[in-house]
Amino acid sequence: MDPPFHPEPHVRRSSLVLAAVIVASLGIGRPAAAQRDQILVNTAWLAKHLKDPNLVLLHVGTNGEYGAMHIPGARFVGLDDISVSEHTQQGLMLEMPTAESLRERLQKLGISNDSRIVVYYGTDWVSPATRVVFTLDYAGLGTQTALLDGGMPAWIRDGNKVTDKAAPLRVGTLAPLHIKPIVVDAAYVKEHIGKPGVSVVDGRDASFYDGVQQGNTHGAAQRAGHIAGAKSVPFTEIAYDNLLVKSPNELAALFAKAGVQPGDTIIGYCHVGQQATAMLFAARSLGHPVLLYDGSFQDWSRLTPAESYPVETSAKKGQQ
Repeated sequence: MDPPFHPEPHVRRSSLVLAAVIVASLGIGRPAAAQRDQILVNTAWLAKHLKDPNLVLLHVGTNGEYGAMHIPGARFVGLDDISVSEHTQQGLMLEMPTAESLRERLQKLGISNDSRIVVYYGTDWVSPATRVVFTLDYAGLGTQTALLDGGMPAWIRDGNKVTDKAAPLRVGTLAPLHIKPIVVDAAYVKEHIGKPGVSVVDGRDASFYDGVQQGNTHGAAQRAGHIAGAKSVPFTEIAYDNLLVKSPNELAALFAKAGVQPGDTIIGYCHVGQQATAMLFAARSLGHPVLLYDGSFQDWSRLTPAESYPVETSAKKGQQ
């Protein structure tokens, strides 16, 4: 299962030498670097812009954590604030709201048409923060939204101040959203598996991809393994131990090792659509077009007939 705000395990550093060789062969260039700079800001940038009148700073974590300590001016956001979940065995978790509902939810967070939005994680919960970033991109606000590299741990480590005072409530003003078509369903995934220029990528921990562990949602077990033909780039691999996002060289090496080709459109999935957004954020920072299968493996596991939605494990390909 991929519960909101599930602590992510620490990750190990990759080989910089190997990564540099792979990146050189991929030809990562200025467009990808510009994309990374647009969607990822550092603590120095935030400190300089913290009092900008159009800045909306969103703290992702728990209410208790936010109440104890957060970056001055930050508003708390939980995943329930920007998604819908049916808490039944049949219902899907963490789905996108309707466009109008999402517009109203974002306005309640203080977001307006001219807002510059920075999202950060309070401790080490990277994927809930990237889910918020992905949702804002889906809402048509992607060019105005960035993730704070390293989150609040980096903010504190770099000597910046924190507070326990809640930010004043304010409601934003948003025009009707121009939804970006970056969310897809199972039929789309089936149609595009194996197509040139497209990679379906599993963002879960490798133990789930391999079929060693089996996920469950609302008490219903998911099938063991992964969508047949999917590649694996675990969400835990996109950041260093200190939670800073890995370098372009190292990220490119991860995708190349998984078999993703330069320029591929990446369709990401995980358990319920949270962890995959961390992997998709990394892919987007490299310039890849990205799509999210929002129902993810929770949806794929329950679709029938099962043979029409094949899964496989690392031990036995083609398991139905």
